[in-house]
Amino acid sequence: MFKGFREFVLRGNVVDLAVAVVIGTAFGAVVTAVVKDLITPLIAAIVGKPDFSTLSFTINNSRFLYGDVLNAIISFLAIALVVYYVVVLPLNKLAERRAHPPVEVTTRECPECLSTIPKAAHRCSFCTSQVTPVA
Repeated sequence: MFKGFREFVLRGNVVDLAVAVVIGTAFGAVVTAVVKDLITPLIAAIVGKPDFSTLSFTINNSRFLYGDVLNAIISFLAIALVVYYVVVLPLNKLAERRAHPPVEVTTRECPECLSTIPKAAHRCSFCTSQVTPVA
């Protein structure tokens, strides 16, 4: 019974998921701090009000706190922007660089007949004209 559980827990996916949850929680705290301490004061400097939670309206003695919804929307958008520009975009660029390594060019065109010849050739193999080798 414990052997199967141990195999399950030590399988790569479970450990990877546990690490991702821990790192995600820590990263969430960092992003929340960036939004709270940098983005929200910037919005307050532009709009003039850092906290919209007091905004509300009343209909038939029912109070609608649309300011809380506005705060949540602003926080979500700010967090999404920070995550995209700080994490997703750099990782996508890194993955793109790894996927397409630079290709070394080993051929060139003959200036006379425009056929493809080796880069270091002294003479074109098609039209036999002399060409300057490229290092």
